[in-house]
Formats: sequence, C-alpha cells, structure tokens
Amino acid sequence: MAAIIERVDSLEQTVQDFVRSVGAEFRKLYNSQRQTEAELRLFKDEMRVFKDEMSDFKDEMRVFKDEMSDFKDEMRVFKDEMGVFKDEMSDFKDEMSDFKDEMRDFKDEARREQREMNKKWGELSNKLGTLVEDLVAPSLPRIIEERLNEPAYDLMVRLKRRLPDGRVKEFDALVVTPDCVCLNSTKATLRSGDVDGFIADIAEFRTFFPEHDALPLVGILASLSVEKNVLAYAEKQGFLVLAVGDELMEVKNRPGFEPKRW
Repeated sequence: MAAIIERVDSLEQTVQDFVRSVGAEFRKLYNSQRQTEAELRLFKDEMRVFKDEMSDFKDEMRVFKDEMSDFKDEMRVFKDEMGVFKDEMSDFKDEMSDFKDEMRDFKDEARREQREMNKKWGELSNKLGTLVEDLVAPSLPRIIEERLNEPAYDLMVRLKRRLPDGRVKEFDALVVTPDCVCLNSTKATLRSGDVDGFIADIAEFRTFFPEHDALPLVGILASLSVEKNVLAYAEKQGFLVLAVGDELMEVKNRPGFEPKRW
C-alpha cells in the first residue's frame, strides 16, 4: 500500500511538473505568437508605406517619362531649327561671298573712276591754266576801252620778272593805255581772300615793274562766276570785276562804278 501511495505521489508530481512545463511552453508560444503578430502588423505597415512610396515613385517616373518625351520633342525641334540655321548660315556665307565679289568689283570700279576723275581734273586744271589766254586776255582791251575810255595798245599775258635778290613775281595779264596801267588777276573761283591777295600784288607791282611808276594802276579781277558778297567786297576795294557773260567776259560791277587808281 505504501508503495502504491508513493507511486501515486510520484505520478502527481510528474503530472504537476508536466503541467508546469506545458504552461511555460504555452506562455512562450503565446508570447512568441503575439510578438510575431506585432511584427506582422509592423511589416504590413511598412509594406503599406513602401507601397505608397512605390506608387509615388511610379507617379514621379511617369512625370519624368512625360518630361523626357517633351525634352525629346524639344530636341527634335531644336535639331530641325539647327538644320534650318545651318542652311541659313550656308546661304549667308554664299551671300557674303557674293558681297565680297561685289565689293571687289566696286573697289575696282572706284579705282577706275578715280583714275578717270584724276584725268578729268588734270584736263580741267590744264583748261583753267589757259583761262587767262582763252577768255580773259582777249576781252581786256574791249572792256578797258568801254569802261575807261582808254585805247589799249599793249597787252601782256603771264608777265613774270625776277629781281636781283632772287624774288620772283608773275601776273596774269597787263594792259597799258596812254593814261593808266590795268593789272589783271584771274581765278577759277573768286573768293574774298583772293581780293585781299590782289591788294598785296598791287603793292608789289611797282617793285617788280618800276618802268610803269608814272601811270596810275587799275585792278581788274576776273573769274568764271562771282558771288554777290565777293563782288561787293571787291567793289569796296575799288576793283573792276569780270565774269563769263554773253561776250566772253563782261563787267559785273554796278552801273556807274569807277575803279580805284592805285
């Protein structure tokens, strides 16, 4: 009997140990399950966040794709514009080449015209150089006789003299009458400065031609044409003024004007 009681006590102890062991393992399993559930909930939350982030990423990628498509379109347009620009630059280069050729032709033409102009100026200068002989000198005797009532008996053109001290003076034309000497200065274009210069020439005349000291001197200015202000200034200084008219040269002074006797 005692053995049976001992064996029952041992069995109860074994059952208690088993119950305690099973309870401990159950608690472990329960805690592990709760931890797993918590981890699963956390994982689901993270997956939800990840899914949202992936959705945002897909949206961003879609926007990026659209932007890249727009960029490709813009690049295509730019490429087309660059092609047009290259064509325009090619046309511009051709136009510049034509312009350079035209400029070269223009410069050549300008040189030819300049040479022709220089030639014409040379011819004109030669003609102006004979203005006294061709126009003025043939008219002086007639004008002197008409305006001064003096017969002209001596006409000299391009009168030039050198003094012993080396000074040289040339006068365009000189007409001698019984009662005066008429000295002429001819200019292609008569200016006020030429009037002043003629006064200086008259002051030097008798130094170079003392043989005419006994006669008063009349100054005659001649030109192709003369402006009114220059004519008025020449009259004020006492000069007869001639210019081209109906009879080669004609007097431009006012009626009744009497030239100064120097």
